[in-house]
Amino acid sequence: MIDLNHGSGCIYGQDAPRPPISAAVSSAIDAALTARNLAERPRTYVSSSGLGRNCLRQIQYDYLAVPKDEGQEFEPRILRIFEAGHRAEDIVAGWFRIAGFDLRTERPDGRQFGFAAMAGRFKGHIDGCFVSGPVAMDYPALWENKALGASSWKDVVKRGVSIARPVYAAQIALYQAYMDLPNPALFTALNRDTMELYAELVPFDARLAQVMSDRAVTVVQASAAGEWLPRMATEPTAVVCRGGMAGGKWHAPCAWAERCWRGGGV
Repeated sequence: MIDLNHGSGCIYGQDAPRPPISAAVSSAIDAALTARNLAERPRTYVSSSGLGRNCLRQIQYDYLAVPKDEGQEFEPRILRIFEAGHRAEDIVAGWFRIAGFDLRTERPDGRQFGFAAMAGRFKGHIDGCFVSGPVAMDYPALWENKALGASSWKDVVKRGVSIARPVYAAQIALYQAYMDLPNPALFTALNRDTMELYAELVPFDARLAQVMSDRAVTVVQASAAGEWLPRMATEPTAVVCRGGMAGGKWHAPCAWAERCWRGGGV
């Protein structure tokens, strides 16, 4: 009998061919990353890392651990990027240390340095603090590091962190204020594609720190009173909801946009 499927790769009487090894390995890792992410306990505090976002209701959803819209949980690719960013801190910290900087990144018990306010409902954890070093700058100084893709990295180099990434600037100002580190912070950005390192001194912006601290109070108090804070946008097609560039700023898609426009917090 003529085998009309001779080019299919199928061998009669045997199981279907296995997927290529790359796809199989990636699938196994992605499943594990997703499971680990879903098993993590949600934060129960307002995080300093997200207070610079435009929409107060989005920050409130995050603080209250409101379930995200269907399909809006982090994809495995994003989880990989997050993990690479955390590992990048260790890499860059190692570079600083072999260059002669005294960089402190954790307490003797292994925990990160950080602060807590409002009975633990507002927290932040810093990447590190420079105590001394071979470069002429004011010590001690806060250290904040980010690992960025080439496009984002170039934008930060071109315009500076405060303009290109105001969310990072808000985070830095809060850390300087709450950790009592008023000297200019050393912000570093690692280009994930080329491993180039950009460094910038960021002066303490007391006004920005106060505005962000006030936002945290607003989120905590409104949540305790059962009140939903106003949206930043006036329509669901706004960039702050669907994501994209606006006014020279990148907005990630809101993970609660559908819930928000459907009727608030439930």
